[in-house]
Amino acid sequence: MSKTPAELFKVTPEEQRRAEKQIRQTQRDVEFNIRDFPIDYLVGKFREDLYYIPDYQREYVWRMSNRCAFIESLILGLPIPMMFFAEMDDGRFEIVDGAQRMYTLVSFMDDDLKLTGLDKIDTLNDFSYSDLPTPQQRKFSSRPLRIVILEERTTFDLRYELFKRINTRGEKARASEVRRGAYPGPFMDFLQRVSQDPLFLKLCPISEVMRRRREPTELVLRFFAYSDRYKRFRHAVGKFLDSFANEHQQGFDIERMEREFSNMLQFVGKHFPHGFAKGSNARSAPRVRFEAISVGVNLALREQPDLVPGSIKWLDSEEFDKHTTTHASNSRPRMRGRIEFVRDRLLEGARE
Repeated sequence: MSKTPAELFKVTPEEQRRAEKQIRQTQRDVEFNIRDFPIDYLVGKFREDLYYIPDYQREYVWRMSNRCAFIESLILGLPIPMMFFAEMDDGRFEIVDGAQRMYTLVSFMDDDLKLTGLDKIDTLNDFSYSDLPTPQQRKFSSRPLRIVILEERTTFDLRYELFKRINTRGEKARASEVRRGAYPGPFMDFLQRVSQDPLFLKLCPISEVMRRRREPTELVLRFFAYSDRYKRFRHAVGKFLDSFANEHQQGFDIERMEREFSNMLQFVGKHFPHGFAKGSNARSAPRVRFEAISVGVNLALREQPDLVPGSIKWLDSEEFDKHTTTHASNSRPRMRGRIEFVRDRLLEGARE
């Protein structure tokens, strides 16, 4: 008698035993306790660098409205989500989740943050911490916050996974911010260094907020990854870039990569009137446009190092605009299409 589809896909006792073993092992890897610390204690230990924010977390990117709403919630005595710290082998504590809240607490108690846009207690608008009535200052500084402390034996992988899973409040961390801490070492240091190239920052306008969120490093990583492996790309950009960054932790051709990046910038600066931007007044350069131009130029220069382009009127063409719109920008055909379009136009129009 043949088995039904449900019977064919039924979990076997052996599969259940393997799952039970894996669950128990992973549960043993996570040990924690919960403590309550007053705000002034947390801020003091942060100033002393006993509590610190790791590289895979973000810089201070909360909007003013987020900061002020958080302080207002504390003053009102509203429940605050728990923060997650991890005990390190040097005796310090890594802030796994709660960086933006910690930055905000420190800036408020240092009088660097003035409250604005408050709804419930609008009389406090334009107040800093020292402007609060003395009883309110005492209540604020002594207010306890609940902290989950991951014990020292918790691995980096689990701390990193925790950060990714619980970081859903406020403004989410971008992959570029998380990647910096996930793959530390010479390659990430190299990307960070070349992303500060003055010519790159001139040709590729990036807002201050996006600079703090590591957008320059993200663009440089995309340039190298697509230049070397764009034909291997499928559809998941994050996994593609993670794989490239991870493999280059073991070693990379720094001289070749730095030379290609510099030559590409010099070419764009000389022949593209607005660099990677759409116009002289553009405040940013879309990622897809940067990828198309930078990688396309690099591929063309690999074939003709002394390339002198003919007309580049195609930059303003409807076809190029179609290639660099955001629609389906992460599909394999679209990514290859925009890169090879630039490469081919440059080589076809090259002057003898």
